[in-house]
Amino acid sequence: MPDGAAPVLAVSGLKTVFRTRGGEIHAVNDVGFRLRPGELLGVVGESGSGKSVTMMSLLGLLPSPPAEVRAGVVLFDGRDLLKLAPEELRGVRGGGIGFIFQDPMTSLNPVFTVGFQIMEPLRRHMGLDRRRAAARAAELLDLVGIPDARARLADFPHQFSGGMRQRVMIAIALACDPRVLIADEPTTALDVTIQAQILELVRDLRRKLGMAIIWITHDLGVIAGIADRVMVMYAGQVVEEAPVAAVFANPRHPYTRALLETIPHVRGQRAPRLKVIEGQPPILLAAPAACPFRARCAHAMPRCAAENPALRAAGTGHAVACHWDAPAGREARHG
Repeated sequence: MPDGAAPVLAVSGLKTVFRTRGGEIHAVNDVGFRLRPGELLGVVGESGSGKSVTMMSLLGLLPSPPAEVRAGVVLFDGRDLLKLAPEELRGVRGGGIGFIFQDPMTSLNPVFTVGFQIMEPLRRHMGLDRRRAAARAAELLDLVGIPDARARLADFPHQFSGGMRQRVMIAIALACDPRVLIADEPTTALDVTIQAQILELVRDLRRKLGMAIIWITHDLGVIAGIADRVMVMYAGQVVEEAPVAAVFANPRHPYTRALLETIPHVRGQRAPRLKVIEGQPPILLAAPAACPFRARCAHAMPRCAAENPALRAAGTGHAVACHWDAPAGREARHG
């Protein structure tokens, strides 16, 4: 995947709020990124950091009200998805961009067969008749590793295990040969053995189909094994972005470093005490005007309370939003 390849998806200035009785929650704050063809971008951060809301904002999947995408540009196939009419956007969802939701136990409709649920996007987006859609649905189940695929089209979701349901969800997301696949923590509800199987399946499908993938997770171990590039989010904004090897070898943001330190390690006969990130993420009743991580950061300085740092270059393909220059051990010189 050449670095100079034109992005298949380009996002800039994305802002999303939720209207609540207590005020507006600024869930996504000026997020931007580019996804190149064939690339796997990992998006990491604590629960509530804005990972899922960002990606659902791109495709109009948030309930409105209370959600409102207030600003931004999302370019896909030369069109700004935020300006499309609802019917046009439905054509992109499942057609050009596939989405795997977080919980396979609840994402499938229990009253329809899995065959019907795979065939629906094929008939809607690709205009296939029932016979051709059924044949394609069986191919997709076979592709994701479900044995006796054609016979299982008549089964209902409750007749599948959790891992098999997630494979069905992947089959639905792949039905119309999307150029981009967004996977929202698709292995969270599965045991570790099934997680490993799903990750290997995704790696295999990526090699075969060449699609670009956005993988949302809180598990840095998963990212280490599958991603090309990592985007770290905190308080609804991007705080670090870099190639996966750089994030693990040379993390530049204190939050990224803290996340890495929470990963369990076994050294010798006794594992060390697990580290935690002290404190809580901020409640975003206003867009951050200061660094949102400052209350939990060991390197906080007066400037952090006065100015929210913008992303700045920190090496080849590496950007960080922080007033602290970690390698130099001093305040960063912006500009």
